[in-house]
Amino acid sequence: MKLPAVQWLAEPTRFAAFSRSRARVVLGVLALFLLLSLTALIAIGPPAVSHDPTKRADDQSDVVLYESIVAGVQHGGPYYEVTADALRAGNYPLRPFVTFRLPGLAMTQAHLPRPVILGLLYLLVFSVFAVWAIKLRAGMTRWPPVAIGLTLLFGGLMAFVQPDLWAFHEIWAGLLVALALGIRKPGRWIEAVGIALVAMLIRETAALFALVMLATAWFEGQRREAIGWGVALACLAVALGFHAHAVGQVTTAADPASPGWTGLGGYGFFAKAMVLSTALQLFPMALAVLLFTLSLFGWAGWRDQAAGRVFLTLAAYGVALALFARPDTFYWALMVAPLSLIGLAFVPDALRDLFRQALDRRRITVTKVVR
Repeated sequence: MKLPAVQWLAEPTRFAAFSRSRARVVLGVLALFLLLSLTALIAIGPPAVSHDPTKRADDQSDVVLYESIVAGVQHGGPYYEVTADALRAGNYPLRPFVTFRLPGLAMTQAHLPRPVILGLLYLLVFSVFAVWAIKLRAGMTRWPPVAIGLTLLFGGLMAFVQPDLWAFHEIWAGLLVALALGIRKPGRWIEAVGIALVAMLIRETAALFALVMLATAWFEGQRREAIGWGVALACLAVALGFHAHAVGQVTTAADPASPGWTGLGGYGFFAKAMVLSTALQLFPMALAVLLFTLSLFGWAGWRDQAAGRVFLTLAAYGVALALFARPDTFYWALMVAPLSLIGLAFVPDALRDLFRQALDRRRITVTKVVR
């Protein structure tokens, strides 16, 4: 069967070559997840934000915590002692050791003027924007759909351009994950591994992204790349070992422990967390979660190696959020928020190809031959 004509994407989507039965299964799965996304309407979310500047300590308590840690280090305090005191003062848990952030970001920010920190943040945002603009232009037929994709990218970056979030670790790590996904190409992966390692040393949950990249590279037969990702993960493991030892020096058995990570919020909580982390929060929740689910579908459809890795990364963090995140840790979604909405730009082509295959009725033409 001849592949359907292309509209926005330079090539047909993955679904264009599906059999009728396989296309119908995918449509059924899409319908199921669209329904599951509506469970976000009953999922427990974080406390409402007052938007009152005088109540910033309550609305952004974690951000204020990290700002206070940077200020303590600026005044000469040892990082781990400063962090332990700040956690105790804010009634935060101090055990296990992962309740302490790795020291790299705070130590760096403590030695830089605020304008330089913001300049570096916006430079990183611009780099993500530029890299994905190039990638979208290469994968699409003309500029209008590229402009739509970049608008959606900006919607995913909405939280990342807020200057008062400069001390929040997920802001920096999420941008680095998006940049690594954008610059990685077949045969060119060293830069992506290096950027991902920096992301992991800022926020260790970026290791989930590295695991996805390792598994994908190994499955694709890219053994050297897979080893590179493994080396980066090994470096993180060593850093976490030293980190755990340092935390043990400033905590005791009497310090409060974390309530654990067994939120079990399901897909609805994941979708809700993504909405709250992007420009989708400007829409009614029911519409927003449906749009996010369609964006996931769009990423699954684009027949591009980077798109496949983005989809798997989103799926991996989706599983983590659905199973382990608590309402107050919804911000894990920031790790994948920058690229989360671009998939909507691929939905028209993906739906067209999928419906054509699902509704395909092959006919047998009988031709009478007269001798």
